[in-house]
Amino acid sequence: MPDMSASASLAMTHFVTFAKEVDEDKVTPGVLGFIVFAAMALAVWALMKSMSKHMNKVDFKESPDETSGKETAESPSGRASSAKG
Repeated sequence: MPDMSASASLAMTHFVTFAKEVDEDKVTPGVLGFIVFAAMALAVWALMKSMSKHMNKVDFKESPDETSGKETAESPSGRASSAKG
């Protein structure tokens, strides 16, 4: 196996010293944490896109309610309605 060049050896020395500076008691999310976060972000994006598509299909125009203006105790059939309470 060939020996490492001087520049590669110097780079590895700097990398190892950087790794020693990291606190060994600290927990970091790492690659798995990034993958989980990215998957959750994609899921939220897909759900928002689906919700937007479904909300665009809904017709929000209300028809005027004919019985809301009348203050009578009669039902539309003409009979008096019984008050429940």
